[in-house]
Amino acid sequence: MHVPDGFINAPVSAAAGVVAAGAVAVSLRGARKELDERTAPLAGLVAAFIFAVQMLNFPVAAGTSGHLLGGALAAILVGPYTGVLCIAVVLLMQGILFADGGLTALGVNITVMGVVTVLVAYALFRGLVLVLPRTRRSVTVASFAAALVSVPAAAVAFTAVYAIGGTTDVPIGKVLAAMAGVHTLIGIGEAAITMLTVGAVVAVRSDLVYGARGLTAPLKLRVDGELVDAAPAAGSGAGDAPARSPKKLWTGGVVTALVLAGFVSFYASASPDGLEKVAADKGIDAKVRPHAAADSPLADYGVKDVDDARLSGGLAGVIGVGATLAVGTGAFWAVRRRHATGAQV
Repeated sequence: MHVPDGFINAPVSAAAGVVAAGAVAVSLRGARKELDERTAPLAGLVAAFIFAVQMLNFPVAAGTSGHLLGGALAAILVGPYTGVLCIAVVLLMQGILFADGGLTALGVNITVMGVVTVLVAYALFRGLVLVLPRTRRSVTVASFAAALVSVPAAAVAFTAVYAIGGTTDVPIGKVLAAMAGVHTLIGIGEAAITMLTVGAVVAVRSDLVYGARGLTAPLKLRVDGELVDAAPAAGSGAGDAPARSPKKLWTGGVVTALVLAGFVSFYASASPDGLEKVAADKGIDAKVRPHAAADSPLADYGVKDVDDARLSGGLAGVIGVGATLAVGTGAFWAVRRRHATGAQV
C-alpha cells in the first residue's frame, strides 16, 4: 500500500507529513520506556524482518497481490511506540533506496501504514488479551485478530486522505468499496503471517514479546495429584533469575530475513498490490509522478547493471535487510542510551 507521488496533492501531503513527524516525535519519547538493552537489538531486527517480508507479495485475487504492512506485528513484538518507529524506518529505507513509496508521500505512508495500523492493531490486541485466558495461545489469537483488522483500517484511512487531497476526480464511495474489499483479503494474509511470527517468538522467548509481558500463565506441574505453579526457569527473566541474552533469537531472525529477502522473494507474486490495482482500475493514478529516486542503483528492488533477475533481486533484498537492520538498530540503541543517560541524571 505504498502511496506514490502524485496521488495526494501538496497541501494534504504536507499536512500528513506534519502528522507523521508528530507521531514519530511522540513515539521517540514513548519508545524510551519500551526499549532496554535486550529489546533494542530486537527492534532493529523487527524492522529488518518487516522489510524482508514486505518483499513477499502473495496473491489475493485474480491479478491482485498483497504484502505485509507490519504495524500489528511490530506493535505486539516491541511495543506500540517502537512499532511506529519500526515502520517509519522501513518506509524511509524503501523510499530512499528502492524508490518504493513517494518521497513527498512519505508522511502519508507513515501515517496510514504505520500510525493507523499500530494504533488500531494494538488497541484491539490489548482489549482481547484482557478478556481472553491469560495464556500464550491467547496472545497469538489476539495477534491474528489485531492484524486482520489493521489492514482494512489502513485502507479506510487512505481513502479518507484521498477524499481530502486526491488529485483526480473519482467517486469516493467506489474507492472506499474497492480498497476495503481487497484489503480485507490482504488482511487475512497479514493476520496469518503475524500470528505465526508472534507465536514462534512467544514459543521460544516470550519474555522478549512486549505484548506477552505479564500475560502468560505460569507453567503448571502435577505434584501428588494437584496442579502447582512451576518455578521460573533459570534465565527466563522472571524473579531473580538472570535474563538470557537475545543473541540466538537475533541471529536466527537475521538469517531468516536474509533468506526471505535474498531468495524467497524471487518467487513472490508479480501482480500489482491492492492499492496499485485499485488505482489503475479507478483512475487514481492518472497524475502519478516518477519517483525522485527512480535512478537509484537499487530502484524497484534490483541492483543496477546486474542482468540476472534472480541475482539482482536477491542482492537488493540482502542489501535492504542489512541497511534497515543497521539504521534501525542504531536508532533504537540511540533512543535507549538517551533514556538511560536521562535516568542517571
